[in-house]
Amino acid sequence: MFCEKVVELIRELQRATDGQLPPFNEDGIREVLEEMKALYEQNQSDVNEAKSEEKTDLIPTIKFRHCCLLRNKRCILAYLYDRMLRIRSLRWEYGSVLPSEIRFHFAPEETEWFNQYKKSLATYMRAIGGDEGLDITQDMKPPKSLFIEVRCLKDYGEFEIDDGTTVLLKKNSQHFMPRWKCEQLIRHGILEHVLS
Repeated sequence: MFCEKVVELIRELQRATDGQLPPFNEDGIREVLEEMKALYEQNQSDVNEAKSEEKTDLIPTIKFRHCCLLRNKRCILAYLYDRMLRIRSLRWEYGSVLPSEIRFHFAPEETEWFNQYKKSLATYMRAIGGDEGLDITQDMKPPKSLFIEVRCLKDYGEFEIDDGTTVLLKKNSQHFMPRWKCEQLIRHGILEHVLS
């Protein structure tokens, strides 16, 4: 039936929970593009036939197929755009290095787009904030305090704070550290914020 494959692609994205990226459905995209090619070729032959033999009874069928083509195009673009927005939000959530289980779901073109976005964001952050730049990915929510209590979930090793102090991050150890130094480690699942 017309447009069913592309609607399944959209439903696949809707079924994924927020913040999750389902694997890129290359086969689904290919099937939709093949359907679009078949619709286009049928329309071309019907248009040529209608012009040469002046058959007006083919016009509704041609218009219907054309609407199906436009719908397929809009849905594929929506699928790709939604994935792009999710990938962009992953950069803000996880930082410049994504876990391998997330990167595994990327298409090669999406990996390339992610790398370009990462470079553009890094260039922008270096351009603002003086000599050292400004990391705008820190403090996604305004902090209530500059220091937080964290618990280490994994053995990480030594971690140096700006004042030169080194902290040994061992599993189940708790520390009182600057929020901005912990934020990336919290996102990567090494530390967790202990709420008192």
